[in-house]
This record gives sequence, C-alpha cells and structure tokens, in this order.
Amino acid sequence: MKKIVIVGLGYIGLPTAALIASKNINVIGVDKKRHVINKVNNGEIHIIEPGLQKLVSNVVKNNYLRAQTSLASGDVYVIVVPTPIKSNMKPDISYVEAATEEVIPKLKKNDLFILESTSPVGTTEKINKLILSHRPELKNSIHVAYCPERVLPGNAIFELENNDRVVG
Repeated sequence: MKKIVIVGLGYIGLPTAALIASKNINVIGVDKKRHVINKVNNGEIHIIEPGLQKLVSNVVKNNYLRAQTSLASGDVYVIVVPTPIKSNMKPDISYVEAATEEVIPKLKKNDLFILESTSPVGTTEKINKLILSHRPELKNSIHVAYCPERVLPGNAIFELENNDRVVG
C-alpha cells in the first residue's frame, strides 16, 4: 500500500490528509508547528472546520494518520503550504520551494509529487526544474503534477468529497 505524505496541515492540508486516511491509506502529515503536530496526534484539530474533528479523531485512533515535524519517506508527496502575497502584490512561493527542497532527497523512481498550494502559472514547471537540478537521475522517472485548491473553508469536507478535482 502506498504511503502519502502531506506537507502542510492547514485549512486544506489537514482535511485532505484526514479524508485520504479515512480510506484506510497511511498518511503522514508534516507541519513545522509543534502545537499542530501535538493536536493532530491526539486526534484533535487546530482549525475550525465542520466534520473535521470526528474525522481526525477516527483516523488517528485507527492509525491511518499521524503527524510529525520532520519529513517522512513516502510514495506520494502533496505540498499544501502557504503562498502569501508579497508587498509587490506577487505570490511568495518560497514556502513551496522550501518544502520541495525537503522532499527532494526522499524522492525515488515512480513517486508522485503534487503541488496543491495556490501558485502562479509556471510554478509547477519551476518546481520540476528545481527537483531535476538536484536529482537529474529522476528525469522521466517521477511524476510531478498540480492540483488547484478548490474548497471553501467551512465546507471543506463536503467539497473535498464531492467536487471534481483535476490533477495535471
């Protein structure tokens, strides 16, 4: 069975991790914030999202979701970190780049790397080039994709389960 690593346990990352784990798939959530890790590993949530508390509690209790501050090895990596707007009104993709830099040493043949953070056009290609600049042996051996966030806070569980999603 594949192991999914979700990098970023915020408003999109945590619901995504919990829903994947609810399908009896092993998910490791990674976040830099110790209080987030502690809450998730106790089956609790740090954000307000209807239905998420019960879901997280169940998947943690059944050992399908665990959280940690350090990156784990997996087969699928989903990057769901912030992309704030800088003072010049351009997106700051430094969190995406930093998360990718952490994942690069863990990547192996046939892995799937999905960028889900809201990003400007061209970011996925830029990230693919970053990966291959460090790991040229992975050219044509890994899968790099983008999946735009398509949920509204307060309705994330319903939308993640029912809205069509595109991974390209």
